Amino acid sequence: MKHGLRNLFLALALALVIAAPQPGLARQSGTRGRDTVTITREEYDRLKQYELLDEVRQYIDSYYYQVPDDQALMDGAIQGLLGGLGDAYSFYYPEETWRKMQEDDEGKYAGIGVQMLGDPDNGSVTITRVFRDTPAQEAGLRKGDVFYKVEDIEVTTATLTDAVNTMRGVPGERVHVEVVRNGEVIAFDLIKANIVVNRVDYRMLDDGVGYILLYEFAGGSSEAVVEAFNALKAQGMRSLILDLRDNPGGWVRDAEEIGDFLMDDKLLYYIEDRSGNRQDYRTDPGLDPTPVILLVNDHSASASEILAAGLQDHKRATIMGVNTFGKGVIQYVIALSDGKTGFQLTYAQYFSPLGRKVHGEGIAPDIEVEMPEELLTHLFEVGDLADPQLAAAYEEAKKQ
Repeated sequence: MKHGLRNLFLALALALVIAAPQPGLARQSGTRGRDTVTITREEYDRLKQYELLDEVRQYIDSYYYQVPDDQALMDGAIQGLLGGLGDAYSFYYPEETWRKMQEDDEGKYAGIGVQMLGDPDNGSVTITRVFRDTPAQEAGLRKGDVFYKVEDIEVTTATLTDAVNTMRGVPGERVHVEVVRNGEVIAFDLIKANIVVNRVDYRMLDDGVGYILLYEFAGGSSEAVVEAFNALKAQGMRSLILDLRDNPGGWVRDAEEIGDFLMDDKLLYYIEDRSGNRQDYRTDPGLDPTPVILLVNDHSASASEILAAGLQDHKRATIMGVNTFGKGVIQYVIALSDGKTGFQLTYAQYFSPLGRKVHGEGIAPDIEVEMPEELLTHLFEVGDLADPQLAAAYEEAKKQ
């Protein structure tokens, strides 16, 4: 009896293998009279590369046990293509994510109210800023917390887009978040709310020292910096501390515009593509000569490093703090032809005016000032001189 059952199961298994469909068979009937299209050999060879992808698609269309979602298949295929680059900074924006990315630039969205930075080396995602008067702050999330899970998504740089989408949505929605803090997993249940992001905070310190805290290069940040600068000048500012700590970067154009304001017709940075083609970016003529201290830390990245490196090489600013993050590559953000989706693609590496490589190395400060370990996750009030790094910058600014 056992041998009989075994032979029956074997026969069924063979039947499944023998009956497996060949790709395209379901589409071979009724082909006469179809329209034909003539393409060039070059175009044919390009499309031929995707033959296996189309083969899989034919299997899905003909034999998958449910009607497939065409858009979901396309989203997955595009993300898979970009994922094959192995580059944490090149990825796809499906329709909803594309819309939310534009909301980010406007600084208004519904969510929990955190800023984060992904590490491409180990895939971790760390909170670098908790916005004030937000669900995240009220729940007790802190700067320095490392995301572990958002709902059932294990958060890495590869899943960050999905995690962000889950934390966004409609005010009043609940979202479950787990973070790692001091080696312990801590869970939070948060209620999403409307978030309004301020790009800049500023205040006048004593002795004519002005202080501008720039959170990110996005949504009119360069105009906000200039506005804050002029307000501080009107209050008698004689030297400036520009704080780029925990600033993950953003739009390079904003860094260029701030560089225009602080430097006079100088090379700010240059880029090189994979073929070694070089493109220089110079600042416009004219500048304000106010002495500048630039504060940075290990979460100052991308556009922050472009500005820091340019000002440092030309001795226009004194860089203080600790070595920066080391994101020395630049991405295009490209809208696709449907008008609803897009993608981000790394296209070049950038270098300081003196040719220093930034990617993977970062910018070393002129004056190193470590933050005491017990204060690494502390949220200081804007301009609070109990902040040891800011206090050191303040003393240096008074000398200038």
